[in-house]
Amino acid sequence: MIKILILGGTSEASALASAVAKRGLPAIFSYAGRVNSPKPQPLPTRIGGFGGVSGLVAFLARERITHIVDATHPFAAQMSTNVVAAAAQRGVKAIALTRPAWQPVDGDQWQSVASVEEAVSALAYPPQRVLLAIGRMHLASFAAQPQHHYVLRLVDQPTSPLPLSDYTAVIDRGPFTLEGDLALLENQRIERIVCKNSGGEGAASKLTAARRLGLPVVMIERPQLPSRHEAHSIEDVISWLGDHY
Repeated sequence: MIKILILGGTSEASALASAVAKRGLPAIFSYAGRVNSPKPQPLPTRIGGFGGVSGLVAFLARERITHIVDATHPFAAQMSTNVVAAAAQRGVKAIALTRPAWQPVDGDQWQSVASVEEAVSALAYPPQRVLLAIGRMHLASFAAQPQHHYVLRLVDQPTSPLPLSDYTAVIDRGPFTLEGDLALLENQRIERIVCKNSGGEGAASKLTAARRLGLPVVMIERPQLPSRHEAHSIEDVISWLGDHY
């Protein structure tokens, strides 16, 4: 009997959950718990971490999981690494539902960096208005470049002061539009963007907007992950699952 664990947090994960529920496949959806009000899913849902590889292995055993779909954010490197290790230990089949990375096109002014730390170093400029489109997790790192005014696009309203001395928080949830991102960049007088190479369509409009406005982008490239089986569409994952049920 098949039983699926979907590790979510992306729009692709939500689409997969709908496809799995429509087919009546037994599955559990898991959120890491990074946002206050995660999107409801048509599957039984849990929220929170597992407690490393050993905790994930124990969960797989307890719930009799036969298949894992890692549809987490491309930068959830620790979770994705744990999935590979736990699946191997437990003998569970695993696949990653990933988005192709963004690639620069004519007109883009990207500075590619390998990490958040390199992105911070890349901001060693006189004061600018910088859009930090990286979520909340790594904001403290940018306190090392306090000369800038940071515009932060966040999913949830901060409930306490953020670790930056000079910032504006814009609360919004994707998918975003080109018109909306052009308005954001112009209204906030943005001079530089820092973002992660998340890929996909839901957050790509800021790159088109930056291209149109001639703005430079500091692009944090994806972390290295262990070798794993990957798919790039819901259909491919459903086909993979169909090979086993």
